[in-house]
Amino acid sequence: MISTLLIFIILGAIAGLLAGLLGIGGGLVIVPILYFALPPLGVSEAQLMHVALGTSLATIIFTSISSMRAHNSRGAIRWDIFKRITPGILIGTFLGSCFASYLNTNVLKVIFVIFLYYVASQMLLGLKPKASRQVPEKWGLIGAGGAIGAMSSLVGIGGGTLSVPFLTMCNIQIHTAIGTAAAIGLPLALAGTAGYIWTGIGVQGLPSWSIGYVFLPALIGIVCTSMLTAPYGAKLAHSLPVAKLKMIFAILLFLVATKMLISLF
Repeated sequence: MISTLLIFIILGAIAGLLAGLLGIGGGLVIVPILYFALPPLGVSEAQLMHVALGTSLATIIFTSISSMRAHNSRGAIRWDIFKRITPGILIGTFLGSCFASYLNTNVLKVIFVIFLYYVASQMLLGLKPKASRQVPEKWGLIGAGGAIGAMSSLVGIGGGTLSVPFLTMCNIQIHTAIGTAAAIGLPLALAGTAGYIWTGIGVQGLPSWSIGYVFLPALIGIVCTSMLTAPYGAKLAHSLPVAKLKMIFAILLFLVATKMLISLF
């Protein structure tokens, strides 16, 4: 248990640093880390992606609280949007995580690989959404929240990669879009974690110290250090060439996605 915790404490420090430095969601870093780190610890191939996704969402519960508080102190959260989109987020994420339990690990791997290629392409090309509409009414936001939550649960992220572009298209200023997305990440992570715990209870072959598809040593280790190193990464962003680092990271995402894709064959 102690040696396993130490592994994830180190990996969590790396994940937090990259997330803070590059302004990306932690799930984009944490899921690949878990994918490569879990098999030596006894997680079978059949449950590998389920455990990686469930544990990633569980870590986001804690990191989103920290991020949400920081953005709220700057008045950068649209709480009116948060209240209207949250029902859709909760329903979509929970149903998506439950649906994931019926998919085999290779299908989940393909979905994640496609998502990595998409994000890496966006980063390399510097593509940004343009404001083209207004914020939808109640049912429009619930529908958007459902779609964002369902997709996020299948790739183990807090939703910022999807919700920030959506809010930007709805004519929300970028800093407010990021802050609101950080707030949205909390109910999304809670619902997704609940789904992966519920569907994973009773599944045979999961490693010790698991609750459903959430692997506790990874959760504890990653949360302990990622929350400490993310602010440091954000400070480094002001003194390092972040644009070049994002290009390097995008190339790394391409390589990781390709390695995961090759493992299918």
